[in-house]
Amino acid sequence: QFDHVDLREKGMEIPVEAWAGISKDVSPSLKEALLRAREQIESFCLSTRPRDWFEEKGGILRGELFRPVERVGVYVPGGKASYPSSVLMGVIPAKVAGVEEIVVVSPPPVDPLTVCACEVAGASRLFQIGGAQAIAALAFGTESVPRVDLIVGPGNRFVTAAKRLLYGEVGVDMLAGPSELLVIADKSADPRWVALDLLSQAEHDQDAWCVLMSPEEGLLKEVKRVLEGELWDFPRREIASLSLNRYGLLVQTKDLEEAFYLAGQFAPEHLSIQVEDPFVWLKKVKAAGSVFLGKVTSVVFGDYCGGPNHVLPTSGSARFSSALGVHTFLKRIQFLYVGEEALEGVSKVASEIALAEGLNGHARAAMERLYGQKRDL
Repeated sequence: QFDHVDLREKGMEIPVEAWAGISKDVSPSLKEALLRAREQIESFCLSTRPRDWFEEKGGILRGELFRPVERVGVYVPGGKASYPSSVLMGVIPAKVAGVEEIVVVSPPPVDPLTVCACEVAGASRLFQIGGAQAIAALAFGTESVPRVDLIVGPGNRFVTAAKRLLYGEVGVDMLAGPSELLVIADKSADPRWVALDLLSQAEHDQDAWCVLMSPEEGLLKEVKRVLEGELWDFPRREIASLSLNRYGLLVQTKDLEEAFYLAGQFAPEHLSIQVEDPFVWLKKVKAAGSVFLGKVTSVVFGDYCGGPNHVLPTSGSARFSSALGVHTFLKRIQFLYVGEEALEGVSKVASEIALAEGLNGHARAAMERLYGQKRDL
């Protein structure tokens, strides 16, 4: 009704066996780019996958198991544009985590590039549904759409609102807001490169937040001049101009120390460190979704093919949350084994604390193990 698309004839689902035929219209160079991006993202994900572990101490064995959720929904924005990178960033870490079924949903009509990205990334199913209704369908399941355990991926304010309302009924990755970029730069930075990085984030959304902090007044003025020049013939001029006028800031700080202190308070989605010896300053970072080191490392590389994920915490939530990754799709299960050697000590400690809390049943369950073991001996 709202997308003005009739799916009664073709259906909501695009079957896997049709993907190859649909994606044949994607240029070989673009498909190769997707394959190379997959290689980098997959390599990063494999390096971050946690392993089961255990330790034994005084007759007590304890540890953790990491197990994937069974079915995941990946929301991919679309309709007016295609975002194959969102497919890669959502599907690949789920695959590396070991998720059995990965269901992609995207607003209709889903174009060949999105289908190609699903094929490259290794998605299980693809549905032409979008918006809050897609989130609801994944959360509850329908005759056509399977119910999932976890929903990930960015979307508009309605998608975010649906994820907020349905959290608890289904797991969600995060509540994403407008894009954010904070650049910290010194005199070694290239003003044009800084300006283009700011512009690349401003074109995302009129509510995008783009800030440059530097103790160098000359750099700030030059970046402002470049931005004004670039905007004249910029294809997404209206969106970028609104973003920069409303949420763009050029801030002169006392020094780099002050800039990094303020960055820790803001906890930006993207933090670009374009200074001499960026690795020296990396240890100053306290909160950020993702960090980009050195003037050569454009934030755009992280958006597509650097390896780290581009689904990142926004609106200051990097203070307590992290980027989408393999860990998002894993459940951490603790386990415990108490052997004979540790039984007496553990039983007495547990019983003592249980009695103090007024939980006699707990105390009895602990001490019966000890008495029973002594009788057996």
